[in-house]
Amino acid sequence: MSLWDRIDAESKPALNMLWEAIPRGLNSIPDIVARRAAYSAFRAAAPKADYPHLNVTDHTFQGPGGDLGLRLYRPIAADDEAPGLIYIHGGGMIMGNLESQDEVLKICASELRMPIASLDYRKAPEHPYPAAPEDCYAGVCWVFEHASDLGMDSHNMGLMGVSAGGGLALAAALMLRDRQGPSLKYLVPLCPMIDDRHHTDSSKTVLDIGVWDREASIEAWNWYLCNSAPDAYAAPARAENLSGLPPTYIDVGDLDLFRDEDMLIAQRLSAAGVPVEFHLWTGAYHVSELFAPQATLSKRIWATRYAAIRRLAGLET
Repeated sequence: MSLWDRIDAESKPALNMLWEAIPRGLNSIPDIVARRAAYSAFRAAAPKADYPHLNVTDHTFQGPGGDLGLRLYRPIAADDEAPGLIYIHGGGMIMGNLESQDEVLKICASELRMPIASLDYRKAPEHPYPAAPEDCYAGVCWVFEHASDLGMDSHNMGLMGVSAGGGLALAAALMLRDRQGPSLKYLVPLCPMIDDRHHTDSSKTVLDIGVWDREASIEAWNWYLCNSAPDAYAAPARAENLSGLPPTYIDVGDLDLFRDEDMLIAQRLSAAGVPVEFHLWTGAYHVSELFAPQATLSKRIWATRYAAIRRLAGLET
């Protein structure tokens, strides 16, 4: 059975729409500026709703290279110091911004009934490593420092990211541990991009689904690393010591390029004494829950994530 035949039936139409809009997928566009524009246009065309119960405000924080954007999603009914969640968007270290997952975070903040601070960061190839993780570390520290102003409890703060953002969440958590920075209560790296070596079976077999495949991943890692020697902050799969990280939730699709590296990091975290919850979603391709949010599988993925976050934040037992 081919990879295409194994994709969840309700998640296929969104992938077909991508291929119709951009034959051979986003990764077929060689110019990074044009690729970013196509990605932004595709995300902007997704259905949107009104969220009158949310306050959405834009802020800036000082990163090592200058001011960066931060968007706060705060439920109007949230407590003055509610459990907080910091979010890092995906895009392979080369694409994405605060707009690309704006609708997703409006839904997340509404479902979780807790404020979410979404961080932007500099992208490769213009800004290679270590720009992105240093920016994210600075953003996390800024949120902790201004937690009261943002309506967040600095003693109950989680960090979540998807894809490249999941890798950056792990990198930032390692930095917080090593630099004795603020303490995260929990960590949620979703289908994280964490290994530049591309030596796992899944990295060799997911070749042409069109969302994020081997060729595009190798290209992005090359741009991101820019000939620098990768360390644990660049590629968290290379971290020798994973102890001391906060309780962690990880999930990934079984048709995702990152499947095997994510399974391995979950095992290594658990072996290092970190409480870990891991889910492997059959039939899901890379971020299929973002492309096909109405699919039954996507709803199960999000419901499981929401339950885990509430539990990790102490909102449910």
